[in-house]
Amino acid sequence: MNYLNNTYDVIVVGAGHAGCEAALSCARLGLKVLLATLDVEHIALQPCNPAIGGPAKSTLVREIDALGGEMGLAADATYLQMKTLNSSKGPAVRALRAQSDKRQYSDYMRNVIESNENIYLRQACITDLLVNDGKITGAIDEYGIEFTVNAAILTTGTSLDGKIWVGLQSYSAGRLGEKAAYGLSDSLRKLGLELKKLKTGTPPRVDKRSIDYSRLDIQPGDEILSFYSFRPDRPVRKQYPCYLTRTNEETHKIIKANLDKSPMFKGLIQGVGPRYCPSIEDKVVRFAKNPSHHIFIEPEGLGNYEAYIQGFSSSLPADVQVKMLRTLPGLENAHVIKPAYAVEYDYVPAVQTTHSLMSKKIQGLFLAGQINGTSGYEEAAAQGLIAGINAFNYLNGSEMLELSRSSSYTGTLIDDLVTKDIQDPYRMLTSRSEYRLLLRQDNADERLTPIGHKIGLIDGEQYQRFTQKQENIQREIQRLSDVKISASEEVKTILGKYGEGIERGMRLAELLKRPNINYDILKELDEETNNLNLSRDVYEQVEIMIKYDGYLKRQTAQVEQAGKLDKFKIPDDIDYMSIEHISSETKEKLDKIKPKTLAQASRIGGVKPADISVLMVLLERHAVARK
Repeated sequence: MNYLNNTYDVIVVGAGHAGCEAALSCARLGLKVLLATLDVEHIALQPCNPAIGGPAKSTLVREIDALGGEMGLAADATYLQMKTLNSSKGPAVRALRAQSDKRQYSDYMRNVIESNENIYLRQACITDLLVNDGKITGAIDEYGIEFTVNAAILTTGTSLDGKIWVGLQSYSAGRLGEKAAYGLSDSLRKLGLELKKLKTGTPPRVDKRSIDYSRLDIQPGDEILSFYSFRPDRPVRKQYPCYLTRTNEETHKIIKANLDKSPMFKGLIQGVGPRYCPSIEDKVVRFAKNPSHHIFIEPEGLGNYEAYIQGFSSSLPADVQVKMLRTLPGLENAHVIKPAYAVEYDYVPAVQTTHSLMSKKIQGLFLAGQINGTSGYEEAAAQGLIAGINAFNYLNGSEMLELSRSSSYTGTLIDDLVTKDIQDPYRMLTSRSEYRLLLRQDNADERLTPIGHKIGLIDGEQYQRFTQKQENIQREIQRLSDVKISASEEVKTILGKYGEGIERGMRLAELLKRPNINYDILKELDEETNNLNLSRDVYEQVEIMIKYDGYLKRQTAQVEQAGKLDKFKIPDDIDYMSIEHISSETKEKLDKIKPKTLAQASRIGGVKPADISVLMVLLERHAVARK
């Protein structure tokens, strides 16, 4: 293959979090990749919150790592603070969050990209896709240069026909200081794809030297560190605090007095904004009875003086933003470095793609990230990894990787995108998964590392570490189920410290089921347990699996029950419009999405249980007729 003639296996358009994972997975599997980005200085940029993880999102990052992706390693290498959220709650909602040094994160990822000999980086705006006989054959950039490829992965973020708003002023841009991507939207429309508008936004950045930290509540990181990657020897770095302040009556008064200067409230922005990350003016209007809203002050990095004002997204004019900020305790003298802004951009509703993230209309065209209607770095990276793997599978004629809802948050995310009519930027939440107790951040490797190894993204050494860990977990569960502890005075004294007691001998596993007892207490009670010196990632999973055994078995049974609908495969050539006894609206939705199984059909918004019953009868008749 002659790369001087601009011929590659695959082109990845965009080098954000989705683009980086897509390019790396393709390249690591042996494909020659052209990675085209509007600005090579902005690879893996964190244009909004300088952080990775949080509720549900941390599970996505762990899943990316378990499959052989890079985000977890990058977050571990560049954190300013590591903190486990919801640590006092159940394991299904515990979440790791890393405050990142955004420049170090971007530099780390760029170095990984440029160190891969299969990736060819190019600063270019791709304006057109070339298709022949329904298949991707090439792409053209803004200078008219043509690239020959057999697959394309679009990860355009907020750049696609992007427009930024600050007050009633607007200009063409994908992000502050970066041009928009033009031409590609028209190309996609000509190819028969439907595009719509979404909107997102970001808070102002202020000079951290202008903040009075004595008036803020400090938010420190964890004393005992956790990491995203399941790989060993993660770096221990100095931790830096975040801070908390609050809006007040004066803040709200200024916002309400200037709503006529908001492009959202004036109806100038067509795109729908994120439901779970609203602007501060939207919060004040929607939650009018709330006298105050939390605002977090977060460092952007060690190499600059910027502080990120989390929870203060806005599209109000820059001068109004300054007045609002200066009502916050600790920010009375705040100097704004960058104003907040809203950005409106094109996206391609993902009902037009399959669970592999390939377009239903164009073979070899994959879409990942915000172009599919999501928000968040983690959601984008997970999609990018899957799109990259499946671009490789497409080019090699292999079976597509389509993760199920019961296997992962990644599978849940993609299933929601391709089967539901998403109206606002999609954010992964623990509540979106009906199997969240099974899909925890701690067991992502158990669920997905065998898949990553089979694909070829998890090497033999890492897989051997994984299998050893699983053996250690099972061995310890069995040991705790066998070992019995006596009701001695020493044992009673130790248990009394924790509000517990026993009157008879008891197996350690039975004792561990008690809410007040954890594995560290077992170490005090049993010398053998203490001397085993198991790693924390092993004994934490042991504790969860024993303590929540009944719940885990119940949810596993739910997975098995739901799997019955997955066995009902729907033929590709089924004519939904001719089916009787279901509504026209349901027919149109089924015909548009074309689910592969009854399980997928049941999750389409508006499809009723009665409709599924009709389909089941038809499929059973079809199966009988074929015999």
